[in-house]
Amino acid sequence: MSLRQNPEHISSTRAAALVAIVLLTPVIAMAIEEPKFRVVETSGNFQIREYQPVLVAEVEATGERSSAAISGFRMLADFIFGNNHVQQKINMTAPVTQVPQRSNAKVAMTAPVTQAPVGSEWNDNGLTEQRWRVTFTMPSHFNAETLPLPNDPLINIREIPGRRVATVTFGGFSTQANLRKHRDLLERFVKDKGLEALGPYEVAFYDDPFTLPWNRRNEWWVQVAP
Repeated sequence: MSLRQNPEHISSTRAAALVAIVLLTPVIAMAIEEPKFRVVETSGNFQIREYQPVLVAEVEATGERSSAAISGFRMLADFIFGNNHVQQKINMTAPVTQVPQRSNAKVAMTAPVTQAPVGSEWNDNGLTEQRWRVTFTMPSHFNAETLPLPNDPLINIREIPGRRVATVTFGGFSTQANLRKHRDLLERFVKDKGLEALGPYEVAFYDDPFTLPWNRRNEWWVQVAP
C-alpha cells in the first residue's frame, strides 16, 4: 500500500525508519505530488515524455548503490524535515531518483526519488559506480527564491529545465538483476527508436517499502534529444 499521510504528522522516528529500510528497498514515502509531464508516445511499458521544469534538492553520496541511497536519502530527508534556514517542513514528492555520477518551515516530499551514478558503468556484477547523485524533487509551489535553504552545505538546490525523457516502468524490488534488465531494455528502446541519449540513465522509485513487489512502480529515465 502507498502511504498518504499528512507530512506534518510524520515523526523523526518514521523518517529514520524510512532511511534505514532504503538500504534494501529504495523508497519514496508519503508520495503525493509528481513532476508534471506530457506523454508524447507510449509503447507497452515504455514512454517518451515532455517534463516541465522542476526545482530539485540533490546530494552526492559515495559507495555501492544501496549504501549511497541510504546516505543521500538521510541527508535530504533531514533537509525536508526542517534542517533548513527557517526550520520549515517541506512536503515530499515522488519519485526519488538516483543517478550514477562520472567524475521551523519543513518541505513536502514529492515522487519519485531518483538516483544516478557519477562513476563507472555496469560490469557483470551490476552497478559499480562509486559516486551517486540522489535527488528529491521540490513541491511545485516553491521556486528558487521561496524554497528554504538547506543548512547542510553538501545539499545543492537547482532547477532542471524542461526536457524530453525516455522511460521504462517496471515492478519488483530494486535488485541488481531487475535494475540491469530494465536499463538494458530502455537502452534497446532508445536505440531502436533512433533517439539520442543526452545524459546518464537515472533510476526512479515511487513506493513506500511496504508495497508488494507486483504493485511497485520503478522507472529508468534518460533524457533524449527532441
